[in-house]
Amino acid sequence: MTVPKSHPRYESLMKRDKLIDAYKSGMVAEAGMIAHGRGEAFDYLLGECTIPEAEEAEMAAAALLLSAKNPVISVNGNVAALCPEALVELAEAIPAKLEVNLFYRTDERMKKIVKHLKDHGAKKVLGLKPDAHIPDLEHARGLCTNEGIFTADVILVPLEDGDRVQTLRKMGKTVIVIDLNPLSRSAMAGSVTIVDEVTRAIPNITELARGMKGHPVPKFDNAANLRRAIDRITHSLFEIRCVFK
Repeated sequence: MTVPKSHPRYESLMKRDKLIDAYKSGMVAEAGMIAHGRGEAFDYLLGECTIPEAEEAEMAAAALLLSAKNPVISVNGNVAALCPEALVELAEAIPAKLEVNLFYRTDERMKKIVKHLKDHGAKKVLGLKPDAHIPDLEHARGLCTNEGIFTADVILVPLEDGDRVQTLRKMGKTVIVIDLNPLSRSAMAGSVTIVDEVTRAIPNITELARGMKGHPVPKFDNAANLRRAIDRITHSLFEIRCVFK
């Protein structure tokens, strides 16, 4: 589909096309398309921009990744399809490891996502040969590598992944979540939750990280930050309601 850049939904439609192509290629699962649509609904309410609460969380995320001993960026099909170059740039800026981790895991999907990341500049991607298991996660998301997620002290988890976030926190890890839904289990369980769209959040963290090396980690209250994000969404709904009075 050819969409003119003047179209008011141009960016959104381009992201949808990327996901459709990735689904057809086998990188993205059917459920990933549903998850993206759910996120879009929240993004409308946020004004499709990076809100101040997200900026604050992105700054904390950058500082935490820079201060980590073994920072890891967890990658699923959706985020690999939407912003592979940005993931690679962030991994290089920290530096951090990239590890593919999937709920709907097949060897074929894993290989395609790893290849996709390498085609966009990644030198090394973990996940194809898991040699560790996250305790109490019976589904495929429990599979991981000892070099990466299992021994990571700070993990960036883009997009919803509630039970794994909870379990990683129980393991004593700092978990940075990117989730447009501030009410999700992921958002509530994260150490730092960034309520922002992933293609905005990842480059923002990279830019901040490049200017923050050597800086201390700022104080950050995740619960308070989420409350302010929810208040912002509530205010947006109130304004929309007033339009139709």
